[in-house]
Amino acid sequence: MTLEPYNFAMNDRILATAPPRDLASREQLVASGRATLQIEADAVHALLDRVGDDFAAACRLLLACRGRVVVSGMGKSGHVARKIAATLASTGTPAFFMHPAEASHGDLGMVTRDDVFLALSNSGSTDELLAIVPSVRRVGAPLVALTGNADSQLARLADAHLDVGVAKEACPLNLAPTASTTAALAMGDAIAVALLEARGFGRDDFARSHPGGALGRRLLLRVRDVMREGDEHVPSVPSGAPLTTALLEVTRKRMGMTAVLDETGRVLGVFTDGDLRRLLERTADLTRVSIDEVMNAAPRTVPPEALAVDALRIMEEHRITQLPVADADGRLVGALHLHDLLAAKLA
Repeated sequence: MTLEPYNFAMNDRILATAPPRDLASREQLVASGRATLQIEADAVHALLDRVGDDFAAACRLLLACRGRVVVSGMGKSGHVARKIAATLASTGTPAFFMHPAEASHGDLGMVTRDDVFLALSNSGSTDELLAIVPSVRRVGAPLVALTGNADSQLARLADAHLDVGVAKEACPLNLAPTASTTAALAMGDAIAVALLEARGFGRDDFARSHPGGALGRRLLLRVRDVMREGDEHVPSVPSGAPLTTALLEVTRKRMGMTAVLDETGRVLGVFTDGDLRRLLERTADLTRVSIDEVMNAAPRTVPPEALAVDALRIMEEHRITQLPVADADGRLVGALHLHDLLAAKLA
């Protein structure tokens, strides 16, 4: 028997000519989407009254943890558990996800008495979780449970239980985990933020746990890390120099500007390519002009310890592409070009 090759073009034509009645209307789709969001918003709002003594008890157990927070859940709760573990780990609470089925086959060896076991189960009766709770207890790790059933076995076994139950799922069949997973995820975020604030976790701490991405670069990178340094790279001329000397310096250093310095190295002004173009509109004879006559005598500078992202903001706000870098006494120590920030993937 010879199979005919699949005719994609014919299939596309069939789909394109399908009767409109087979497709949901715009109104139906929008109404369904809004209803889902409303149900999930209501589910999260209902958690407000449950953030009390039990929430504080759970947070205290996590704050007292000398090891790691081991977060576990099965199915959709497992996906939520992974995200909670990741959020905790990135906000100052060391944590990792453990699959409950794998835990029964050796991974429980990673759990110690110094850890806290955080279990998620909407029903509170997930077999894979209940099977490992006795081992967690035997090790001596405290158990915190997030369930949708306060009378469940997992809730009763927990040292601290948080009720994340919902009135109904957004799924019209009331079967697919939707509002319940949203509620559990929101409670996990509430825990993570409460712990973050209790630990005094700040911007620098956050940056140290995100060194590889754009967020880490924005929070960690300083002007001194990307600025140009040294006489061979940083354009400057002394006060009183002829404009022609300044133009040669602009050309040699290829930054589109030069700083003008006093005898101590303090920045008195800046002259840029833009200043030159505006000057040529007024006069064609540049040989008798002193740099002091045409420089910007109120230049914007940036200190070397400033965040590079703040330097980028200054450039964007004032529509400039270069900045002299000056120390606390106003002395020139470097220069920064927009291209340097682009190379650092900040812009």
